[in-house]
Amino acid sequence: MSDLVNEAVQLSLVEDAEDLAAFEDRVGEPGLPYEDVVKDLKRRGKI
Repeated sequence: MSDLVNEAVQLSLVEDAEDLAAFEDRVGEPGLPYEDVVKDLKRRGKI
C-alpha cells in the first residue's frame, strides 16, 4: 500500500513540476482579459 501512495505522490509532483515549467515558459506572453476570451470562444462556436 505504501508503494502505491508513494507512486501517486511522485506522479502528482511530476505534474506540478511540468505545470510550473509551463508557467515559466509563458511568463513573457501578454495576458488576455477573461471577457475577451469568452467572447472569442463564443464567436468561434466553442461555447
